[in-house]
Amino acid sequence: MLLWVSLLVLAPISGQFATSSKSVISVHPPWTVAFPGEKVKLVCSGSHFKRPEMSTPYRWYYRGKQISETSSNTYEVHNSGEYRCQAPDSIKSSSVSLLFSQATLILQAPLYVFEGDSVVLRCRAKAGVALTNVTLYKNDRLLAFLSNTSDFHIRQADLKDNGAYQCSGFKKDSSSVVSNRVKIQVQELFPPPVMKASSFQPIEGELVTLTCETQLPSQKSDVRLQFCFFKDGQTLQSGWSSSPEFQINTIWREDSGSYWCQAQAVTSRVWKQSQISKIYVQRGVAKVQIHTRPALEFVIPGQELVLICSVDGVPGPVRISWYKTSNKESMKIKIQNSLKAEFKISMVKNSDAGEYYCEANNGGRSFLSKPVTINVKVPVSPPGLTLSPPGDRALEGDMVTLHCEAQRGSLPIQYQFFREDVFLKEIEVTSLRTSSFSFSLTAEHSGNYYCTADNGLGAQRSRAVHLSVIVPVSHPVLTLSPPGPWAVEGDLMTLHCVAQKGSPPIQYRFYHGDVTLGSSSVPSGGGASFSFSVTSELSGNYHCTADNGFGSHKSEAISLSVTVPVSRPVLTIRTPRAQPVVGDIVELHCEAQRGSPPILYQFYHEDVTLGSSSTPSGGSSLSLFLTEEHSGKYACVVSNGLGSQRSDTVSLSVRVPVSHAVLTLRAPRAQTVEGDMVELHCEARRGSPPIWYQFYHEDVTLGSSSAPSGGGASFNLSLTAEHSGNYSCKANNDLGAQHSEVVTFNVLVPVSRPVLTLRAPRSQAMVGDMVELHCEAQRGSPPILYQFYHENVTLESSSAPYGGGASFNLSLTTQHSGNYSCEANNGLGAQHSEAVMLSITGLTGSRSGPVATGVTGGLLSLLGLAAAALLLYYWLPRKAGGKSNSDPSRRPSSSDSQEPTYHNVPTWIELQPVYSNVNPEGEDVVYTEVRSIQKGNKHAAASTPGLLKNSDSSVIYSQPSAWWGYCGALPEGTAHTPGDTYTGLVMDLSIMGMHFTLPCLCETLRAHCSLCCPSTGTPPAAVAERTSLRCIGPHQLPWVEEMQLPPSLFPHLRPHTFP
Repeated sequence: MLLWVSLLVLAPISGQFATSSKSVISVHPPWTVAFPGEKVKLVCSGSHFKRPEMSTPYRWYYRGKQISETSSNTYEVHNSGEYRCQAPDSIKSSSVSLLFSQATLILQAPLYVFEGDSVVLRCRAKAGVALTNVTLYKNDRLLAFLSNTSDFHIRQADLKDNGAYQCSGFKKDSSSVVSNRVKIQVQELFPPPVMKASSFQPIEGELVTLTCETQLPSQKSDVRLQFCFFKDGQTLQSGWSSSPEFQINTIWREDSGSYWCQAQAVTSRVWKQSQISKIYVQRGVAKVQIHTRPALEFVIPGQELVLICSVDGVPGPVRISWYKTSNKESMKIKIQNSLKAEFKISMVKNSDAGEYYCEANNGGRSFLSKPVTINVKVPVSPPGLTLSPPGDRALEGDMVTLHCEAQRGSLPIQYQFFREDVFLKEIEVTSLRTSSFSFSLTAEHSGNYYCTADNGLGAQRSRAVHLSVIVPVSHPVLTLSPPGPWAVEGDLMTLHCVAQKGSPPIQYRFYHGDVTLGSSSVPSGGGASFSFSVTSELSGNYHCTADNGFGSHKSEAISLSVTVPVSRPVLTIRTPRAQPVVGDIVELHCEAQRGSPPILYQFYHEDVTLGSSSTPSGGSSLSLFLTEEHSGKYACVVSNGLGSQRSDTVSLSVRVPVSHAVLTLRAPRAQTVEGDMVELHCEARRGSPPIWYQFYHEDVTLGSSSAPSGGGASFNLSLTAEHSGNYSCKANNDLGAQHSEVVTFNVLVPVSRPVLTLRAPRSQAMVGDMVELHCEAQRGSPPILYQFYHENVTLESSSAPYGGGASFNLSLTTQHSGNYSCEANNGLGAQHSEAVMLSITGLTGSRSGPVATGVTGGLLSLLGLAAAALLLYYWLPRKAGGKSNSDPSRRPSSSDSQEPTYHNVPTWIELQPVYSNVNPEGEDVVYTEVRSIQKGNKHAAASTPGLLKNSDSSVIYSQPSAWWGYCGALPEGTAHTPGDTYTGLVMDLSIMGMHFTLPCLCETLRAHCSLCCPSTGTPPAAVAERTSLRCIGPHQLPWVEEMQLPPSLFPHLRPHTFP
């Protein structure tokens, strides 16, 4: 029994020795690039297991053809090209490409580079040429300067050394030279080893042999490897060994575990590790083995394969189950009461490749066999050859790529390309099933191409592909026979088109305008003709094109005019809608499809002439403004001097469109509340039925309904908060749509809890700082009333009529420390904010000094400007000649305004009108505009407390009125009667604890200043947010035109004292 097992082990090895190996070709010296005249030898190596007989020669191939046979394994060459060799008892080698370069500088590199190799790259100049600054580049990046030597060494090559290398240098005349590019591709010295065991489920007491299998490439067959085996992280032997086997003479249950091996090159120290394998030692002496019939290294699809499971040492009847690797599913082959079982594959397929093992079960225990690997090797299928770009014709100079691909076949595959049975190129592929070969076309490249594919199981040849290299056509010339630009309808005309140059066949096409008339293919030159009988439609320009598949060219156009009598005209009534209505403008359009111009057109209504016109082309039109009398029959008559024609009659009926729709909202209460059911009713009082109604909310369609007999339609809506807004409807009876007026209603929503924000100019508030308290509720129906509290004491209240928040400015004193809060209320319930703590420290000297100085200087400048204004008061009336402000020359111009300038106002105060009076140009009525600023620029708010910079304002109050004006503020508590005028008023200013009184000049200057502040009307509370005094008049006085200051600078000014 042991002798039989030994024979099974040795048989595959003997078969391996008998298999022919691939020849290996190498170069000595090891460079693939050399200068002409240098000696280059090719060395051919064959099988290392069999010594070739002296009578068998070495064969040498150049560009696919055998060129020599030698008894020696060396062959000297002198020409550039691809070489191959074939050693005795070996197959042909891969090709090697040699270049004998005429270049001044070349880069020499070895033919093959493997992991761990010591590589030399040599930059050489042609004999007699001295170069300086020789530099080596990798992937177009500087790698090294080769000043003292021409060699560059790579000590231990690995994948990081992959790339394209090139060197350059300079001649004595400073001109640069560049070498050829060499691509270095570091190949794997050997793949990770596979650890195999004589049994992965041995029975106790057996001999187990571990084998570490890997394979060196044929070019590195002389490299010595050493091996080491491991179990559960521990070395199984004293160290590295040259033997790839390790024997466990007697294996026991405790030897079960994880095993792996490592392989290492002795010289380069390149090492790799196998995957971990599990060995399970079983009790007993049962043996389960698999044998194959036939016993081959691989099988070919279509063959029959039988797997035999042999069981020995298992008592009782057994059941045999078969398994395939990675598919732990029984193959349903079961033999009872038998010690042998067969699994038969009648016709092997590619999917049958893999590892198989069998399991023997006697009802008490199961025993597994060692896996057997089935390799399915597929012969190549006939390859397909394709051209890129596709097509069987191409232009000289084009780059063409031949693609050869075998859809089936085990790798590696060798592809060869041929033209008219002449060998062109050979390429071997190991990862893809396709190969490509590109070349630039010349005239000689016309012919039949094919390729072959071979993987050692028989070569296959593709179908031939024909390629023609041709010349594009020149611009063709079109002629007309009989010649001349005029023709009469019915004449026979002939178009002749010819291109002077171009490879046949040439396709000619004839065109009338852009319409194709016909085409003709001419196989041998001479041009083509097209004849036709002239009709009226054939007047116009004619041209032809010539194309031989490589670009179409167009001739010059020639013109032909055809004289034709008029045809029967067609009368068309063009209306702005499907059914014309009273008031529409209707166009009567009469047109004869045929007829030479000019053509006279006449229009008739019930045989009464409406009008006439003569047009060169395109027909004629007559417009009518419709009345009820325009209903009836219409016709037209055309004539061009060759006879007249009358159109068919066309009837016209006038209808009535719908009137404006009226939208009515029917709600259960006066103020709609979320959840109410609202009925939208739309009705057009006039209009021909049926009428189609559509309902809209903010231009978004809600629904539609049809009233087939007229009348209105309704649409019901269950309200949510989003239903606030504008509603409208549309009525349409296909005679024009009419929209209703917009109806607006709001759905009230209670306010949410507000958020109070304190905005101060610094992180620690100080006495004298201007602090802005901003309160805002994120949700709630406007208007919202905001109230500000300090320690539960009301400070101020403000209304936000359009939602958003409100602000309150506070000039800090020591009493302002404490808790602040705010309240929001829109009539549906009040909400309070969280309390915010404010701590205040005393004012430092470094700040009060410059500020006081600046303020004092500013106020003194204002006093000076006021005195200057008094002088202007007495001078301007005399200068103006006593004209009133109703004089058109003194009215303000909306397009010629100037911004006021304030030289003595502190820089942290921004001047912007909030409350202004407008006198439109050319009118006697005066309007009051109140602008409320809702939100401000965050940056401005942080840098200028109490002021909002670059705020967006909107008009919230506008009312026509007539008044006299006054300037300044009334003392607090002073009553004001509309219509009163005031003189001698003063403006009391308090800035940083300093008080100033300025005279009010607006009343005394009213002859030149339209107004300052209104004396009638009641501005809203929003005016308290910012105080702005603005004077608009023909004389722009900057110091009275506009003053904008924080409210805290006007201690006596309050909304109730500001009319």
